[in-house]
Amino acid sequence: MRGVVVEVSGGRITAVRHGVDAPPPGAVHLRGVTLPGLANAHSHAFHRALRGRTQRERGTFWTWRRQMYEVAARLTPDTYHALARAAYAEMALAGITCVGEFHYVHHQPGGRPYDAPSAMGEALIAAAADAGIRITLLDTCYLRGGFAAPLEGPQLRFGDRDAHAWADRAASLKSGGHARVGAAVHSVRAVPEGEIGVVSGWARERGAPLHFHLSEQVAENEGCLAAYGRTPAALLESHGALGPFATAVHATHLTPEDITLLGGSGTGVCMCPTTERDLADGIGPARALAGAGAPLSLGSDSNAVVDLFEEARGVELDERLATRERGHWLAAELLRGATSGGHAALGWPEAGRIAVGAPADLVTVTLDSVRTAGAPLDALVETIVFAATAADVREVVCEGRHIVHEGRHTLVGDVPSTLTTAINRLT
Repeated sequence: MRGVVVEVSGGRITAVRHGVDAPPPGAVHLRGVTLPGLANAHSHAFHRALRGRTQRERGTFWTWRRQMYEVAARLTPDTYHALARAAYAEMALAGITCVGEFHYVHHQPGGRPYDAPSAMGEALIAAAADAGIRITLLDTCYLRGGFAAPLEGPQLRFGDRDAHAWADRAASLKSGGHARVGAAVHSVRAVPEGEIGVVSGWARERGAPLHFHLSEQVAENEGCLAAYGRTPAALLESHGALGPFATAVHATHLTPEDITLLGGSGTGVCMCPTTERDLADGIGPARALAGAGAPLSLGSDSNAVVDLFEEARGVELDERLATRERGHWLAAELLRGATSGGHAALGWPEAGRIAVGAPADLVTVTLDSVRTAGAPLDALVETIVFAATAADVREVVCEGRHIVHEGRHTLVGDVPSTLTTAINRLT
């Protein structure tokens, strides 16, 4: 739509005027198609250091995980801040104005707490501020190395004594400004049955989002059935972990009963197609989940790719591969998952829309790249979702602050060089 003026004050949209013939004095012209800010609902920032390095061998999720642990073992608050700052700047360049950081590297190597118990989480919150974006820090409870297996090696950094100790530490993190704090159950293999309710209760009491990896691997389902006689979804449901405040990440290998549980409870589902392909996880039943009532959000997960347009179209294109049919999702539905759906999953329900009262988050996609040139005016959303890439983002405004201008980050500067330096310190 042409001739639209968005008025901003105090980081919020105060007016949206249509049919304006000429821009008012001092207006900033955003050339292209302007969308609400994108929300990356699932990220592990330190995985950005793995890009390319894990593609040299055959294997499965479990062999990939060994390489991931090697990077996790080398993180410090300083090196994690540097890497996350660069990774979040990359996200900003891709149009992401809010990230959900699923954070579980809490302690020093060997498991001894830092003097500031949440030093690593605080480093991530500071990194998001430095990159100019908002963050929901999903502080993650991670107590076991597997069903009835103790933490060992690099995993010792992840674990608190029990869920009550996790809750005490997580409560030390402060929400406010650009940051909100939520909770996460890493997975049913990492949090014993008797501890799940402590985490879900903590989130409910605070009105905070609760996220969890769910049925990402067949082995997880088999282990849960052997240990508890229930699927992971059924186990979580029995401990109060499902509901509109909750988001299941991946949800790849579900039974029909699982789909009914998630949809019927209003539990959201965060799909991460580029990672689900990269790790050979499988194709989750996204359309069936949405049909059952589970809202969609999108995440970059391992950050092997940071491009929410690719994640959005991946939901549809993977469904086409699984069914050999086209047209399961409208482009507008997928874009909603990348904007308002993601923000809602991260506890920012007021964001992800261009409307009075919403945060002034604006992302402009160019229409003159080789991917978007010739886009028909009546199919701009389809062009963006199914043809554009993160490289087509030219302008990004987050809460009224212009953080990307003409494709360059205004706060971090040389993002590729910053990424290189941060990654080289860890590899």
